[in-house]
Amino acid sequence: MNWNAIRVIYVSEMMRTWNTLLQSIASPVISTCLYFVVFGSAIGSRIQSVENVSYGVFIVPGLIMLSLLTQSISNASFGIYFPKFTGTIYEILSAPLSFFEVVLGYVGAAATKSLIIGAIILLTAGLFVELEIKHPVWMLTFLILTCITFSLFGFIIGIWADSFEKLQLIPLLVITPLVFLGGSFYSINMLPPLWQKITLFNPVVYLISGFRWSFFEVNDVSVGLSLFMILLFLGICLAIIWWMFKTGYKLRQ
Repeated sequence: MNWNAIRVIYVSEMMRTWNTLLQSIASPVISTCLYFVVFGSAIGSRIQSVENVSYGVFIVPGLIMLSLLTQSISNASFGIYFPKFTGTIYEILSAPLSFFEVVLGYVGAAATKSLIIGAIILLTAGLFVELEIKHPVWMLTFLILTCITFSLFGFIIGIWADSFEKLQLIPLLVITPLVFLGGSFYSINMLPPLWQKITLFNPVVYLISGFRWSFFEVNDVSVGLSLFMILLFLGICLAIIWWMFKTGYKLRQ
């Protein structure tokens, strides 16, 4: 394992974040405050509780997951797309590095950024509501797995995209709607029976359900199923990235 090269890629990606530190921190904090004003105050005044949990507290895991998914994808996709755009990707491909070492550097940095943002949002939420995390170890487990998995997914998008517009296509048109329809701000038990069954085809439901259970022991699907689904998606993403590097898909053109 070439730890030196991994460290160089990781530090380089993290340095890019520190150069835009104000934007990286201010954006999730302001967004979280706005969500609490709109959902916590306006809607929360009409919905007192969901599954015996105060509505303002209930939406916290959904808010964190919304930011984690979008930030993980954005950080990882831009991280690998920029070397493609500038042509420096060929230096990485010609270096004595395996695909796993390249992925470890880029995805590790993207996941670290997302974890920092998740921690900031959690602290910001604590200013609005009283939070009690019943299973902190499981909360960290779901948090880390989500950051890694969707950073891998973002890495795939970064390789696939051949323009800056395409980088935003899937996050805006696919991921964001799936998060909003995946029970971020409500329990799927509140939906009619038919829509409950349809919603189970949304993979984000399993992420949010498991993450929310770690806070309140409230879940829409079993914790074991949530963990299995995220590990399955992680494995699929790794397999796709391995195939991309093996075949040179949009890397050696």
